[in-house]
Amino acid sequence: MTYKPYTDYAFYINEYGGTVLTDENVANKFLKQASRHIDSLTHNRIVGRGFDNLTEFQRGIIQEVCCSMAEFEYENEDMINSVLTSYGINGVSMTFGEGWNLVCQSGIAIKRDTYELLSQTGLCCRSMGV
Repeated sequence: MTYKPYTDYAFYINEYGGTVLTDENVANKFLKQASRHIDSLTHNRIVGRGFDNLTEFQRGIIQEVCCSMAEFEYENEDMINSVLTSYGINGVSMTFGEGWNLVCQSGIAIKRDTYELLSQTGLCCRSMGV
């Protein structure tokens, strides 16, 4: 069975109004990756229930989060995939990880506001049953 991302390029361009991912093949790659990460962040509850069985509110948020994450992961691919957590050159240093605008959940880096939006679906709580 082929994995189906939570949104597609047409939604990304026409509904979300995306402008970062201009190549359809690249966009589809990152939309699929973002969908997989959403599955991890929601503890596979979407897979368990089925996307079509979620409320319209939940589906809309998930599609918006998918687009936002795809853009973020595309724009920051090198830093996200880096094995370094910090570095310094000539007195200037940089640290990667959680901060006021970034959350790392289940090994996935996501903008804090995007994670908070996804949390509104009620699917991110660790103690919630499927």
